[in-house]
Amino acid sequence: MPILAGSFRNCLWLLVLAALLVLPSPAQQQGSPQSSSKPNQQQAPAEAGGPEGDVGPIILPKKKEEEAPPPPTRTAPRQPEGMPDFSIRVDVPVVNVPVTVVTKEGQFIPGLKRENFKIYEDGQLQQISNFGVSEAPITAVLLVEFASTAYRFMYDALNASYTFAATLKPQDWIAVISYDMRSHIISDFTQDKREVYAALGQLRIPGFSETNLFDALYDTLDRLDRIEGRKFVILIASGRDTFSKLTYDKVLKKVRDTPNVQIYAISTGEAFRMWLDSVGGSYFGVQQYLLDLMQADNEMNTYAKLTGGRWYKPRFEGELPEIFRDVAANIRNEYSIAYHPTNAKLDGTYRKLKIELTAPDGGPLKVKDQKGHDLRYLVIAREGYTAKHQVE
Repeated sequence: MPILAGSFRNCLWLLVLAALLVLPSPAQQQGSPQSSSKPNQQQAPAEAGGPEGDVGPIILPKKKEEEAPPPPTRTAPRQPEGMPDFSIRVDVPVVNVPVTVVTKEGQFIPGLKRENFKIYEDGQLQQISNFGVSEAPITAVLLVEFASTAYRFMYDALNASYTFAATLKPQDWIAVISYDMRSHIISDFTQDKREVYAALGQLRIPGFSETNLFDALYDTLDRLDRIEGRKFVILIASGRDTFSKLTYDKVLKKVRDTPNVQIYAISTGEAFRMWLDSVGGSYFGVQQYLLDLMQADNEMNTYAKLTGGRWYKPRFEGELPEIFRDVAANIRNEYSIAYHPTNAKLDGTYRKLKIELTAPDGGPLKVKDQKGHDLRYLVIAREGYTAKHQVE
């Protein structure tokens, strides 16, 4: 019996020791999560890692890239209490008026200052806000009548046009347009003098006798109206119009309404009239033609006066080169005046302008030559402008 009891005790201790070896340690119980997967089945790792749950791994969403914070929004200032809810838009128009001051012989008078000028709009004195001498590049159009009528004088005028083209600077733009029954763009706006010379060289043999000046001048002004800056039309023509679609009144309105354009008109009719008189114009039965030329001269003069340009009426072909040099000098030497009109309404009305020169004491300005003799001078500026509605 003692032997059996001792054997029983030994077997009992062996069973206890085996149970201790099979049971997991406390550390293993805390670090190993339960798994419901089958033995020997490989489990895919979690894409983003993280703890596992009862039905598999809990996948954390991929971290999004931080977006740039939106720009701060400007908040309008708080409106004071009691103020009505409305907005105010103020348009302050500016009128720019180029002015040329020359002697009776066409010589530019330099050295004038702001206080020497007074400008009136519809009789009301205006306050000059800006003043200077214009030196900006120019945009010019040589608009040439090219018809078989009086071609002899037109040919000389074309040759003299080279004198004007030679005065252009590298920053200037010039186009050459001829007209008979309709307008022909011989050379579009260019800064290359050689293109201008080549364009003038093409005008050698006219094919028609019609001279539709009204249509040609209207089209030219319409093209220039879409161009910024100082613009000039050097019109070389008899001034006669045969059968344009437009009337004189319509083209005159276009001349008035086109801003910042000056027309320098060179009439060829006077030289032709003198030649007809010398060969007996009455014999050829051209009295009506001569009357048409006189009316055309008045119209050419009107174009120039309305826009602040000048009108020339050469009697001999030899005067033409000097005229073109004078045109170039006038364009290069201008005073620029700007003001905010007291009548700021953009109502489409035509406003008359008047410019006077005054001395420091308030009296009329006197100009003397080197010998102290008084010189008569001309103040050349456009006669008015149209207060157009602004286009947004």
